[in-house]
Amino acid sequence: MAGEDRGPGGRREKRAKPPLTEAKLRDLALHYAARFASTGARLEVYLLRKIRERGLAEDGDGRPTQVDVPALVARLVELGYVDDDAYARMRARDLGARGYGARRVEETLRHAGVGEGLRRQHAPGEAASRRAAALMAQKKRLGPFGTQAEGLAPLSQRKAHEKAVAAMLRAGHQYEHVKAVLAARSSAEVEEWIAEAQEAEGTDEQW
Repeated sequence: MAGEDRGPGGRREKRAKPPLTEAKLRDLALHYAARFASTGARLEVYLLRKIRERGLAEDGDGRPTQVDVPALVARLVELGYVDDDAYARMRARDLGARGYGARRVEETLRHAGVGEGLRRQHAPGEAASRRAAALMAQKKRLGPFGTQAEGLAPLSQRKAHEKAVAAMLRAGHQYEHVKAVLAARSSAEVEEWIAEAQEAEGTDEQW
């Protein structure tokens, strides 16, 4: 099979890939950008990892090729192959639609290398944050979306509430939002709470 050699005992061994030329590194960058939504920072990390794994080919003088990785990434950004703004908008909407809160959005975008200005720009507003909290409570069947705990013993009620609060906080929600959702007596009350924020913001967006 191509790309494999036979080792001792006939075992198949992967043949080491050749060192990278500048052209090959550019091809890898384009392929990565075409396959994955990414940020400039994530693309740079990917390319540097490939260089560590495979090394750089030697030039005519026997010295390793010098590649300006940040400049290569900047060029792909300039050409529109990589767009931090589009990535941040997509990830923020995706996380909100899955019920994650503003803190999780911030952490995810920061980890992906999105700059502070774009993180602020794509942070969910009050109405979106409330709806995401409701979505998470619904997914986990908490508060008005789950089995009511009135029939439980006081200690069991308290433990169930603490567990619900912890789950919502781990999902990145503000404590005030967690408290409001879990205290609601019906899903209709939660929808009114969300609508109140939408009216204040002058929007009816889901996220």
